Amino acid sequence: MTNGVQLGVDFGRREPWFARRPRLALSVAVVLFVGIFVLQLVVHGTDDSLSELYVLPVSLVAFAFGYRSAMIAGVVAVLLLVTWALLTGSSLSPLAWTTSIGLILLLGALVGASADRIRDARRAERYAYQISMMQRDAAEVNDTVVQSIAAAKWMLEAGQIERAGALLDETATTAQGLVSRVLGAASALTDDVRRPHRVLYSSDAE
Repeated sequence: MTNGVQLGVDFGRREPWFARRPRLALSVAVVLFVGIFVLQLVVHGTDDSLSELYVLPVSLVAFAFGYRSAMIAGVVAVLLLVTWALLTGSSLSPLAWTTSIGLILLLGALVGASADRIRDARRAERYAYQISMMQRDAAEVNDTVVQSIAAAKWMLEAGQIERAGALLDETATTAQGLVSRVLGAASALTDDVRRPHRVLYSSDAE
């Protein structure tokens, strides 16, 4: 019988590397931030053309961590851009500032929001798969329980009391295992579905 918690499909392998290894993604983003900032200080005569490279670490953070982190990364990029302008004495036109900052923040927001939606969709996919596995387990256990009870009844009628008792014990253990997977802490079901009495009690207390 398939365990409803241990998935047959390895969803982890389907995730991109920055989703499976967020710390590495953050480290790469930091390196990109520092590298672009140093590049702006070293390379002269490029005005604000290198500032567009900040969309790379911002997008990486957005893909790996979502909308909020993307906005934080965008603010960091803007601060680095302002620091570069102050250190080098570069004077950018209002249009150049608006274009650079708007591009960084807008792209980060769009990518971050999209990443959040993708993450929610994958979470829903995992949940649906876990539910389908538990439904299959329940169907298998139901068939097993019905057959075992019928066999135990036949054994009792035949006077095989010990065998009937052992079969009923085994059936009870199998059914209890399914209940533990469905209602236990590792269940895919939400807490209010697994323990509705807690929700009712908390509502009455309020």
